[in-house]
Parts: sequence; structure tokens; C-alpha cells
Amino acid sequence: MKNDRTPLLAQPLGLPSFTRFALLLGLFVLGALVAAAGALIQGAWFPGGLLLALAGEIGLCLGGALLTRGRAGAVAPAGGWMLAVILLTASRPEGDFVFASDGGSYIFLLGGMATAVMCATLAPTRQPDGDDVRLGK
Repeated sequence: MKNDRTPLLAQPLGLPSFTRFALLLGLFVLGALVAAAGALIQGAWFPGGLLLALAGEIGLCLGGALLTRGRAGAVAPAGGWMLAVILLTASRPEGDFVFASDGGSYIFLLGGMATAVMCATLAPTRQPDGDDVRLGK
């Protein structure tokens, strides 16, 4: 980042570093794994399993945001979670499917999407560094 007085949004975007890209890809894959585990556990132990599955997603999204110090760390696992859930809702030619048609599955789907959006929205953002910045005062 340049040390001039131009705002962060006015500076040109660059490609992320390899380590940041690898970290976000890892968080994406972890989000998909948490979705698959949550889909299995929410039906096995209804009230407790549902809460545990949603808590796992919240923990991953907020942990990713704190790890990357930005919203991208919360969006990556949320994207992986949503992609995995969409793929798991499709039925197979044999007629098998992961989600049952009861209320717990709908709460898991809608509650998971709502918590993903909340975590991505409330994630901490980057703050500019330096003594001339008044945000911390």
C-alpha cells in the first residue's frame, strides 16, 4: 500500500498474494466440509445437532475474518458452505438425498444462510495505519 494520502477505495486493486489466496481457498474448502458435517449432524441429534452445526459455521466464518483481518475471510467459508449445501440438496438418480423434509433441515438451510450473511457483514475490516489517522481516537 502506498504511503500517500489517497483513500483506500481510490487505490487500484491488485491480485492477492499466493499465501492469502491459499488461505482463502483453504477457508472455502473448510466451509464446504463444515456444511457436509452440519448436514449430517443436524438430522442425527435434532435440537443439539442443529445448534452445533450452526455454531460451527459461525465459528469458521468469524475465525476466518479474524485470521485474515478482513471480510474476505468470512465470505470464503460462507461461499464454500453455500455451494456444498446447494449440491447436497439435489437428489440423486437413486432417490437418495441428504436433507430430510422436516423443519430442522429448513432451519439449517435458512439459518445457515442468515448467519453467513451476518458474519460477512459484521466481520472486522482493515483500518488504515499511521499517526495521522483519527479512527482510533
